[in-house]
Amino acid sequence: MRLHVAADGTVERLETGADPGPNDRRLDGVVLPGAVNAHSHAFHRLLRGRTHQSSAAGDSFWTWRELMYTQASRLTPELYERVATAVYAEMAATGWTSVVEFHYVHHAPDGRPYGAEDGGPHAMELALARAARSAGVRLTLLDTVYLAGGFGLPLQPEQQRFSDGSAHAWVERLASLRDAVAERFDARQVRLGAALHSVRAVPPEALPEVAAGIDAVLGHDAPVHVHLSEQVAENEACLAATGLTPTGLLAEHALLSPRLSAVHATHLTDADIALLGAAGATVVMCPTTEADLGDGIGPARALADAGVTIALGTDQHAVVDPLLETRALEHGERLASRRRGRFSPADLTTAMTSGGRAASGGTIAGAAVGSLAVGEPCDFVVIDSRSTRTAGADPDQLVLCATASDVTEVLVGGRTVAAHGKHAQLGDPGALLARAVEDLR
Repeated sequence: MRLHVAADGTVERLETGADPGPNDRRLDGVVLPGAVNAHSHAFHRLLRGRTHQSSAAGDSFWTWRELMYTQASRLTPELYERVATAVYAEMAATGWTSVVEFHYVHHAPDGRPYGAEDGGPHAMELALARAARSAGVRLTLLDTVYLAGGFGLPLQPEQQRFSDGSAHAWVERLASLRDAVAERFDARQVRLGAALHSVRAVPPEALPEVAAGIDAVLGHDAPVHVHLSEQVAENEACLAATGLTPTGLLAEHALLSPRLSAVHATHLTDADIALLGAAGATVVMCPTTEADLGDGIGPARALADAGVTIALGTDQHAVVDPLLETRALEHGERLASRRRGRFSPADLTTAMTSGGRAASGGTIAGAAVGSLAVGEPCDFVVIDSRSTRTAGADPDQLVLCATASDVTEVLVGGRTVAAHGKHAQLGDPGALLARAVEDLR
């Protein structure tokens, strides 16, 4: 197949049965659409290899969270840009061509907005956007509202920098951020969306103002994400405070819709699954993170059967490999059901690619990524079909045997951003990460 690339980085024309010509550039391998990472917390990469096993008795998600807060407290805009640049370069090298960043570290550690000397009130957000531009990946930046430490609980000291203090203040900052992003970045590179951190972090009485603010500032088609039912304790607290499950609470406030992405959705009732399916929502599964944190195995097959779109994300970046994340989705289903083939290879490829497009509101920064077709961006991943891991595999089953080590080239907009594990402009992501982590510590 010969692909003709337009000047804007989209597929202009496709020819099948074409013989290579002297001016052609050959992509040697099986070509898939670029993977879309539908859930990322870039700074969580600092936890890799340091929090997988705690010496404390009763190690859990909640003890891990305290270690995460420690890393968040050390971030400055300058350091966060370096960390995020390295993380996004690692994504590019492994086959993620787009990322949806669920961002909530907004202010200085004491909760005060950054001043002009530190880059202004949007210093952290703009640092992430610059990092994505440097790494050559498309970014949907989800600015997150975070107002409480739990149902009826004030913010903890380490959560102060996540909060604007009120829904009104968050909406005002979101509007200002929208203008700042539009002024500085190409809309094809960076798109702004919104997120509620969780139902425990946004009081029920604030939900109407948050929802109205998102519509007013970003429009009715902007993507909205929320961490949902990752932990049984969250469900229990929500039931005790409101009489509803987290999904039921969102439904009561008309927040379930096709633009909503529920992240994790691990512990759902049958009624929750039906509500998400009827709304045409997306669920972003993060299988390697959910395994590392001991969250549990979410009901992915039941959700898909109910009409939910399944997308994939790397969340805390314990693993940054779209093929392993994709495979873990199927393996989790097999472990839970004791049956094979819960998702076909085509289903898995869709979750890895166009499922993430749904989680970003239909486009990533204005580009309808996730497919290989005329008019679509030339965002591709080339997989070696003759490696130690893949030799002899059927092409359509590569997602069940290949890893990021088999990714030979990654293109965004028709331009090579990485090849054989190295970033085209930034070099070895490992060296970038090592320097950033060293300086932070």
